[in-house]
Amino acid sequence: MSQVRPSEQMRDLGVVQRGAPVLTEPALAFNLPAERQAAEQTVEQLFSAMDRIGRVHPFAKGMGLAAPQIAIGRAAAVVQPPEPAAPPIVLLNPRITDRSLDEDEQYEGCLSYFDVRGLVPRPLRITVETTTLEGQTVTTVYERGLARLIHHEIDHLDGLLYTARMRAGVAPIPVEEYRQTGRAWAYDQ
Repeated sequence: MSQVRPSEQMRDLGVVQRGAPVLTEPALAFNLPAERQAAEQTVEQLFSAMDRIGRVHPFAKGMGLAAPQIAIGRAAAVVQPPEPAAPPIVLLNPRITDRSLDEDEQYEGCLSYFDVRGLVPRPLRITVETTTLEGQTVTTVYERGLARLIHHEIDHLDGLLYTARMRAGVAPIPVEEYRQTGRAWAYDQ
């Protein structure tokens, strides 16, 4: 009996896999509040997909999903922080407006490239502007592990996989090799 590869499992759950054009194109921003209904439907589809994925695979470091990963080329993403009681973060039209010079380098995985993990340098703090359904701009500062999760999802909306952020000469490693080697991400200072 052959074992199903992690990427095949994600594909079966509706996650678009590496190589699909929708993952390499910048996502189209929502015109809010005019496109409120479309934004709400996209967010609802993201939550539904996250629920399906979460039933099959536990995510100790939190989980994020961007609309292009479910074949919707719009600027929406949802991030579930690792704390069970933490509310999910909805990102509409997010853009990073500031980032700290301090970075750390941690292994990341991606639902669209799930057979490997890669060592990715990211800023320890980012400032993100998003748009509410009512069309207001909100600015939020994220730090450490949460900054990493949010940055990863915004990269998806810009048409980038985490491999674009890896240092030259560093290659992703097979998930089997990664298991039990990863360090926990810091969520506190």
